[in-house]
Amino acid sequence: MRNASGNGFDSSDSFAVSGAAEGAARLHDIPPSITPSHGDDSHLLSRIASPADVKALAPNELAELCREIRATLLAYGHQHGGHIGSNLGMVEATVALHRVFDSPRDRIVFDVSHQSYVHKMLTGRADAYLDPNRFGEVTGFTNPDESEHDQFVLGHTGTSISLACGLAKTRDMEGPGSGIGNVIAVIGDGSLSSGVAFEGLNNAAEQGGNLIIVFNDNEMSIAGDFGGMYGPLARLRASGGTAQPNLFNAFGLDYRYVEAGNDVSALVAAFEEVRNIDHPVVVHIHTLKGAGYDSEETHANQQNASTLPVSLDSPTGVHPTDNVNHSEPWHSDHCNLSDHEPHEGQCEASHWQNPDAAIGKPDDPRKHYGKMAMAALESRFAEEPGLVVISPATPGSNGITHEFRERAGSHYVDTGITESHAVAYAAGIARAGGTPVVATTASFFQRAYDQFFQEMSLNRSRVTVLDFLGGLSGSDNTHSGAYDVTMFSNIPGVTMLVPTSARDYLADLAWATAPAGSEDAPAGPAVIRVPGEAILAAERDATLLPVTGGQIADRPQSASLPASASSASGGISAATVRGTVSVTAQHAGARHMLDWRVNQTGSQVAIIGLGNAYPLAEQTAAALSDDYGIMATVIDPRQCTSLDSDVLESLRDGHQQVITLEDGQLEGGWGEKVTAYYANHHVSDGSRNPRVLNFGAAKEFTDRVSLGELNERYGLTVEQVTEAITRCF
Repeated sequence: MRNASGNGFDSSDSFAVSGAAEGAARLHDIPPSITPSHGDDSHLLSRIASPADVKALAPNELAELCREIRATLLAYGHQHGGHIGSNLGMVEATVALHRVFDSPRDRIVFDVSHQSYVHKMLTGRADAYLDPNRFGEVTGFTNPDESEHDQFVLGHTGTSISLACGLAKTRDMEGPGSGIGNVIAVIGDGSLSSGVAFEGLNNAAEQGGNLIIVFNDNEMSIAGDFGGMYGPLARLRASGGTAQPNLFNAFGLDYRYVEAGNDVSALVAAFEEVRNIDHPVVVHIHTLKGAGYDSEETHANQQNASTLPVSLDSPTGVHPTDNVNHSEPWHSDHCNLSDHEPHEGQCEASHWQNPDAAIGKPDDPRKHYGKMAMAALESRFAEEPGLVVISPATPGSNGITHEFRERAGSHYVDTGITESHAVAYAAGIARAGGTPVVATTASFFQRAYDQFFQEMSLNRSRVTVLDFLGGLSGSDNTHSGAYDVTMFSNIPGVTMLVPTSARDYLADLAWATAPAGSEDAPAGPAVIRVPGEAILAAERDATLLPVTGGQIADRPQSASLPASASSASGGISAATVRGTVSVTAQHAGARHMLDWRVNQTGSQVAIIGLGNAYPLAEQTAAALSDDYGIMATVIDPRQCTSLDSDVLESLRDGHQQVITLEDGQLEGGWGEKVTAYYANHHVSDGSRNPRVLNFGAAKEFTDRVSLGELNERYGLTVEQVTEAITRCF
């Protein structure tokens, strides 16, 4: 399926299996296109409008429903993409939950909630997975605005037990009038390693009362499963739930184990046993991530998506797999990136599946610039034993490839889904004289806000943070990076660098990670916002930078960069970076690293474009020149930690307007600081107080709105900025 040019779907095909599921009926006889049709009552899934319909099925129809759901998920993954692997593993458990419990009176809280696709299908939203014209109707996470069966908007990890404790507390305080029955937290797929999950377990045991914690143990996180807890969990699985130590018992919790986590009948029996229980209990279910992908046949048929097998010929509905218990430093297989070649079991690629339409496209900015950074750091490992890359569980998404991790050895650490720990851990490395680099997604770093203030900044720890997916994007409302500048740039002692080219990005990385004690090294932590779509597009097409064409003066730097990087790390070399990075570094010092860069000197209007908004600054300047004869000054501030007062003062002469552009939250953001500067430094000569116009995002959550639409909404287009400038004249 990975190299197919099309999805192989044929609307004239019909679903090949009907009636009760039998061991002899094989879903790999059913192409992924042949899922239950919308409005076709001959198929069970099409008849499920609510959990009541699941309860109304005959017992021997449950396995057939699971088979239809699994085929639907596989087809949906090919056409739309998403968190398919975790949902494939949760098919039977979710059907069993809705068979036994009475949602929404019984409250089901899905941790992270990326494993809630099946729950959505069973609560009136199946058409959003069956009908390609409706794929965009639901988000990839639970959302109460969609359904009363969804308890919370959740896209981060580890919080389900705490949330469930809160629901149960109110139920127990208010009694029958609360309208709340059983409270069920569904956690797993790596989320149990999150620190807040342990805080929830601790509280649950103390609080008592009805609380059911379903632990989905698929032996995986996003990449591998990391941490001391996974050895005891493996022994629990091997012993059928009897081994000690049992970490759940250690918290004082009751415990049940279900080995057949993909057997719907076994799960129904297990959930019926704990329904209406009067004390907290953990139901530990052993599932297979990506159940329905078949590794051998998938590889054999990778040229033809229409023949992608979904072999499920066992009575439990899941084909056996040997893809377990690898002996690597991390417990995953040899998949490379997180959207490549998914299959059953311990497979990093099963976490997120890109649709077939995305196959073969160039790397997105996260992977492109992530590979570039890892290549630059890897070349230093041999000489710098204290240089360590830390990823809290999302390496592949950010270009930290499997091959890099293998070569890096002890220079790479995956801490699991533990952003707070990762930052504090990095501060400890820095205190000991090491050089830590923490890399993850902007919205995930929100979870470590206290550690940024205390362990990192207050202690002036030499930690480098690679901030991926910062700024505006078309992501869902739980993964927006539009707030990263507001967050990082206002922490005392933090230097936030916002490079606008690969060359500057690597120079920033070299400066921020200069070994402790190096001349001109930063005195404290540095955050580097990894360039986004607009920057990468401009690097690939210099016409998108009409003022400079991407050719700008060398930037001072304080550490040398490698002349080339290993092609095994993603093929990034010096030739891929526009311009030249001097190998004999200039000793610029921190002050020069924070100087703004004036790329075009003009008059009347000065346009300052921060980070991803910088190409818009050049494009607006070109439009002003072409259409109005205004030669604008164009400035790349390069950082958002401080203001360059020398540049701002120089703009008083000959500039009536100063325009700030940023692709993040405007309120409390960077541009307002420029406005405040001129307001707080007003001079008596009114002609020398330029008017400042700020352009940026509103303070709001957005959910799957395209980047182009967001730019239109916030006035971040050439036409809108130009119109605002000329209107003021």
